[in-house]
Amino acid sequence: MADPSSYRPRPGDIPDSPGVYRFRDEHRRVIYVGKAKSLRQRLANYFQDLANLHPRTRTMVTTAASVEWTVVSTEVEALQLEYSWIKEYDPRFNVKYRDDKSYPYLAVTMSEQFPRVQVMRGHKKKGVRYFGPYAHAWAIRDTVDLLLRVFPVRTCSAGVFKNAARTGRPCLLGYIGKCSAPCVGRITPEDHQELAEEFCDFMAGRTGTYLRRLEKQMTEAAEEMEYERAARLRDDIEALKKAMEKNAVVLADATDADLIAVAEDELEAAVQIFHVRGGRVRGQRGWVTDKVEEVTTGALVEHALQQLYGEESGDAVPKEVLVPALPEPVEPVQEWLTGRRGANVSLRIPQRGDKKALMETVQRNAQQALALHKTKRASDLTTRSRALEEIAEALDLDSAPLRIECYDISHLQGEDVVASMVVFEDGLQRKSEYRRFQIKGFAGQDDVRSMHEVITRRFKRYLAEKERTGEWADGSLADGSLAEGSGTGGPGTDGSPADGDGALTDSPGSDSLVSDSLKDDDGRPKKFAYPPQLVVVDGGQPQVAAARRALDELGIDDIAVCGLAKRLEEVWVPGEDDPVVLPRTSEGLYLLQRVRDEAHRFAITYQRTKRTKRFRAGPLDDVPGLGETRKQALIKHFGSVKKLRSATIEQIQEVPGIGRKTAETIAVALAQAAPAAPAVNTATGEIILDD
Repeated sequence: MADPSSYRPRPGDIPDSPGVYRFRDEHRRVIYVGKAKSLRQRLANYFQDLANLHPRTRTMVTTAASVEWTVVSTEVEALQLEYSWIKEYDPRFNVKYRDDKSYPYLAVTMSEQFPRVQVMRGHKKKGVRYFGPYAHAWAIRDTVDLLLRVFPVRTCSAGVFKNAARTGRPCLLGYIGKCSAPCVGRITPEDHQELAEEFCDFMAGRTGTYLRRLEKQMTEAAEEMEYERAARLRDDIEALKKAMEKNAVVLADATDADLIAVAEDELEAAVQIFHVRGGRVRGQRGWVTDKVEEVTTGALVEHALQQLYGEESGDAVPKEVLVPALPEPVEPVQEWLTGRRGANVSLRIPQRGDKKALMETVQRNAQQALALHKTKRASDLTTRSRALEEIAEALDLDSAPLRIECYDISHLQGEDVVASMVVFEDGLQRKSEYRRFQIKGFAGQDDVRSMHEVITRRFKRYLAEKERTGEWADGSLADGSLAEGSGTGGPGTDGSPADGDGALTDSPGSDSLVSDSLKDDDGRPKKFAYPPQLVVVDGGQPQVAAARRALDELGIDDIAVCGLAKRLEEVWVPGEDDPVVLPRTSEGLYLLQRVRDEAHRFAITYQRTKRTKRFRAGPLDDVPGLGETRKQALIKHFGSVKKLRSATIEQIQEVPGIGRKTAETIAVALAQAAPAAPAVNTATGEIILDD
């Protein structure tokens, strides 16, 4: 625990002007970012008596080891820079509204020749019109199903569309009148584009025009005694009215506005947002966050506005934003929102009428969300703190292990041996720092050697990073070897990207493999720059001893090690003949089990992915420089690998994107590869030829 007075800057050194400041810990990692109208006055608040600080603020300033600042010209620049740094550094102590889902939007791909209506999540794409967000995807599908009677726009995927165009037969929606079937030419691209525009106009709230037009057409059909057509128009009108009823009018004059409400207590805050478009509630979303310091409701609103509109522009930012309290000062925030929209944005507190009544509804939703969150988490902050304290007490640690890393080895009968590293901070998963390894120091099955290799590689990278940032006086490690990354990394090291996927990263919330590289700027999350207080291995005494030996060989003696054996859930520590037995009801044991199970899940997922890729591998996979696109082009051109193998170099060159040198490489690789054994029908004994 650091003493804030040890890094407190002299008051005269801090400028009395707007700016953004960063607190860093002893490893130069940014842990908090803030902005201030006056840096001198704001920073002075952090260096007062610790007893007067908010509990989370007290933890932050004692975790930090330094503070630095950047002066800007205006408060708007400070707001923009603060948002950029929070996104870039992901500081652990900043207010971040974490949501467990990506809200769905109704999207119309207007940039395509035949626009498609579909459900979309995630980042918004250019050339696509969005409506929402909606709370549930089924709500979008129900609305679209009703509107397709009147606006039969394409909803099928590209594959279904191409298949229908190839066969000349539309899908079921085309037969029942819920698609205009542009795939078979029943409607021209221009008419379909106009139909999509009308669909978007209706979703944007301009509903009266279409209802009046359909009612007029229905009356004319009845007068001309075209009763079937009149009945169909009547049903269309009912469908539109039913779709409109799903989003009742809450604000008059087709108002576009977002209403934001905040419910809070001393430790947490819940935010609820209602999106009103065309006077109707189009969607609702909400977040819950831990309060890092003693912030006002206006400051929480400001953080919510940053998260809500930080990546948005244009019409995605409404003309009016209604809030329960205004940020202080309000002018920079309002100017920032206006810049995001490109037009004036009104940020205010509703005082009377329909808007105030709707704000009260949003406020009740926020209060219910906070109450439900507390019920579900069952005082999760207290539980996590107790779990970390129990682990520290059981393992005789000096302090609670705020960062825990767990390692697991996975293989299938000695094949595709891999390892995983998962990270928990403050008792919560930090998926952005998960890592995967291939075991490449030896062949075969040996969990103990594998564990030693993984721990060695991981912490050599840590030491190399310390040397790079200047925490080491010279380039030598404790054992006299050269730090990885300080020289030329050869095969089998983790010193450079040339080692393949020796260290792979997992994107947050997914199991996709993404290549990772070291980043030069301090404070950003890096591969292995941040050490844990506790290393947990999946296994018993042998695995724990291997991990401890790897750390000792690197001269690292300030990181604790333990292992969790599956058989009796025993906790093993290095050098002890008997395990540490935690009570079955212990929160500390429950946290260790969660960490171990997550490492196992992550490792086995990677192992299965590698096994699947190996089973699907073909002779073209061994051709250097031949990517997936050109492989598919070759197979599509020749029809099979067998026909490609018998082709000449000149014939291979006929494939788009294949030059003579690549064609020669392909021919040599296929000639050296043994042809696959013929497939046999086991029922008849017939040999199945490769066509």
